[in-house]
Amino acid sequence: MAKFIVTGGAGFIGCNLAMALNARGEDDILIADDLNHPLKERHLSLVRHSGYIDKRELRQALRGGAHADCTAVFHLGACSSTTETDEAYLADNNTAYTRELAEWCLAGGRRFIYASSASTYGAGEQGYSDDESLIPSLRPLNLYGKSKQAFDMIALENGWLKKIVGLKFFNVFGPYEDHKGSMRSVIHKAFGEIGTTGTLKLFKSYRPEYEDGGQRRDFVYVKDVVAQMLWFHDHPEANGIFNCGTGSARSWLDLGRAVFAAMGVPEHIEFIEMPETLRAHYQYFTEAEMGKARAVGFTRPFSSLEDAAADYVRNYLAKGLC
Repeated sequence: MAKFIVTGGAGFIGCNLAMALNARGEDDILIADDLNHPLKERHLSLVRHSGYIDKRELRQALRGGAHADCTAVFHLGACSSTTETDEAYLADNNTAYTRELAEWCLAGGRRFIYASSASTYGAGEQGYSDDESLIPSLRPLNLYGKSKQAFDMIALENGWLKKIVGLKFFNVFGPYEDHKGSMRSVIHKAFGEIGTTGTLKLFKSYRPEYEDGGQRRDFVYVKDVVAQMLWFHDHPEANGIFNCGTGSARSWLDLGRAVFAAMGVPEHIEFIEMPETLRAHYQYFTEAEMGKARAVGFTRPFSSLEDAAADYVRNYLAKGLC
């Protein structure tokens, strides 16, 4: 039996969360994942845990009454590809799976904290408020976002948001994202690109109100994301949907300059054409509204982009711990 279940625990955010639990002295952790990448196996080896189970086997185990002693589930496992086109797969893997885990936790009085996504906000026409009354009006731009939105709607309609926590992660970056391929952060990509060529390539802007590289996102360090999740675990009185971001949008130019500075390399940035397939769905601005999380008591400050980039580059990427 395990005190904690962390789905996606060999992946990016899940691995960081499991290591943070270890730092608290917790190692009674069941890791659920799909070890479909050798780097995930390496991540798993970094975590002290009481067991590993394939994500498919976990569903069957819970249906059969296993792991009844678990007190909390952090559900971070999902297909996070924004280009995934298999709608049925996303409906099962991202939406139905989350529903099963939520129902299991609610039935057993367990804490349930799950990953929603800032992609549910779509193009941001309605802003980035985590007011739950706005959930039905959100229009995600891709099937991944729609699969996350679908569970948020289920939780809202069933009244579960009074008892569980969903976190809408913005642009998360940090250690142990190396297995994510094209979905890894631009900081990770930039480190390799600058190290190889001395140059960072960023997309041009196709909207006059944004200069090239002036497109802005809410970049949030994974260590801060983990801290917010653990805070909600420690405060079961706080429930609902909450944003998880710094609350301060920064430009791609800011991000690039932070990486050059962390690497100690002269800045050289070039702008390239954005693929036409992306232009209609590209987000030019995202910024988490953090007032709701602050109102329930989560007051911990977030790392600045410069400080987070320096820690990530110097203490992880430059040492091959990526």
